Amino acid sequence: MRCYHEPVMVQEVLEFLRPRPGGIYLDGTVGTGGHAEALLTHSSPAGTVIGIDTDAESLDVARDRLAPFGKRVLLLHGRYEDAPTLLREHGISKVHGVVLDLGLSSYQLEMPGRGFSFQKRDPLDMRMDRTQGYTALEFLKTVSARELASILREFGEERRANQIARAIVRGISERTAASTQELAASVCSTLPKGARRQRIHPATRTFQALRIVINRELEALRGALDALPSLIREGGRCCIISFHSLEDRIVKQGFSAWEKGCTCAPDLPMCVCGKTPVGRLVRRKVIRPAQEEVLRNPRARSARMRVIEKV
Repeated sequence: MRCYHEPVMVQEVLEFLRPRPGGIYLDGTVGTGGHAEALLTHSSPAGTVIGIDTDAESLDVARDRLAPFGKRVLLLHGRYEDAPTLLREHGISKVHGVVLDLGLSSYQLEMPGRGFSFQKRDPLDMRMDRTQGYTALEFLKTVSARELASILREFGEERRANQIARAIVRGISERTAASTQELAASVCSTLPKGARRQRIHPATRTFQALRIVINRELEALRGALDALPSLIREGGRCCIISFHSLEDRIVKQGFSAWEKGCTCAPDLPMCVCGKTPVGRLVRRKVIRPAQEEVLRNPRARSARMRVIEKV
C-alpha cells in the first residue's frame, strides 16, 4: 500500500473554502493530492478539483491517489501562476475556491535524488520540475561568494551569509561540496568552535534560499497573487498556506492589494488608476494549525494560513 504525504491544515482549508457539490476548486500546488482529496470528498457527488503542480513525479502519485474520483479531478503539469491560462485551455474560466500549500511535501523530502534534504547523501538538484532549468550544483558553479551571500541573506535570512558563502564557493571549487550532505558540512564548518546545538540545523536556511532561487518561488507567488483574482468567482475564497516569513509577507501584501484596489500615489487628490477592491479578508490575523495537529505532524508547526474572499 502506498504511503501518502499528510497535508497540513486540512480542516481549516475545508472550513474556509466551504466545498459544496457542483463547485469547482483549484489546488494550485496539488503535490501528492492531500488537499485535493479532502476537497473532492467534501464536494461529493459532483464537485470538481483542478490540480496543478510543477513536480511531475508528485503528480504521478496524485493520479494514483485521486483515481477513485474519476472525471471529477483534472491534473495539470505547470506553474500555479499560470493557472488562468492553463484552465482556459480546458474550458474553465472561473473557480469557486483556491488553495495553495507552499511547503515541501514529505514525498519530495524523502524521495532519493531530489536534493531537498541534507539528512542523506543526494545530488544537489533541488528543482521542483526536473524536466527543465538548472540544478543547484550547476547554479553554485556560476556564482561568486558575494552573489551567494546576497542570496543567503535575502532568501534565507541568514545572518552568517558571508562566512557560509565563502565556505560553499570554496567547497564547490575544490569539489568537496557536490552532494547535499557535503553542502551541509560546508555550512557547519563555519560555526564557531563550541557553538551550542541549534533548534534547527545550521544548513536549513541555506537550503531554503537555494531552493527558492532555483525554483523562482517568490516570483511565482507574486505572479499568482496578480493572476488569481480574475479566476475566482464572486464570493469564492483563496486560502494560502506558507511556511516562512518571506512567503507570508508576500501573501499579506498581496491580499492587502486585493482589498485596497487603488494603486495611486497617496499624495494624489483623487484616484486616476480606476482600480477597485477585488477581495475582502476573511480573517485579519494569520491562522495557525491546531496544537493537536502540530503534535501529530511536527512539520505543521511553522504553517500559517491567510484567507481572502473575492468581491
